[in-house]
Amino acid sequence: MNRVFIYWDNSNIFHEAQRFAEERKEGPNARFRVRIHFDNILRLAHAERPVQRAFATGSIPPEMRQLWNRMESNGVEVQLFDRGDPARSEQDMPDRLLQLRMLEDALDYNGDPGIVVLLTGDGAGYREGAGFHSALERMHKRGWRVEILSWGHSCNQRMRRWAEEKGVFVPLDDFYESITFMEPSRPGFEFAYGRESVELDLSRRPLA
Repeated sequence: MNRVFIYWDNSNIFHEAQRFAEERKEGPNARFRVRIHFDNILRLAHAERPVQRAFATGSIPPEMRQLWNRMESNGVEVQLFDRGDPARSEQDMPDRLLQLRMLEDALDYNGDPGIVVLLTGDGAGYREGAGFHSALERMHKRGWRVEILSWGHSCNQRMRRWAEEKGVFVPLDDFYESITFMEPSRPGFEFAYGRESVELDLSRRPLA
């Protein structure tokens, strides 16, 4: 089936977008002005195919509330964690929950697998049989097609090579100007213009 199941590790995608913006030298304080264009990155993920599930994890800071509201209004299930809670690691808990959802769907749709679209570059835990890479391998063995969307500079190389061999790897770097925009500098900071997102060209997007 061509139904897609989207799993989105927002912390990984956003923090690496910040690093990429800084490397591209998009003006002063680029790391703090770059934003993810939600509509375009969601379109890049599903590529106009029907979405069976879209699930995202992230953290609670108030400046992100508008993004979370927009996600939810577009049918994305969002699970947030308080990154100030010492009992819950900002990375560990969201990652584990995403992996749990992936494996739950692998069981629930065991006889009718779809396309798993994972937005992260985190390949930690593979040697212990855990983590995103291991979850993807388990799903692939049960007939799921696999697509990973990640920043090329930060994606775990083992996981990337596996995706390129068994499925599809989509470097977000190739779509940077469509899936991000830049806010102008705030008063009191070094002046910098904003930048709007350009039109997303899905013809360049490989499919599993």
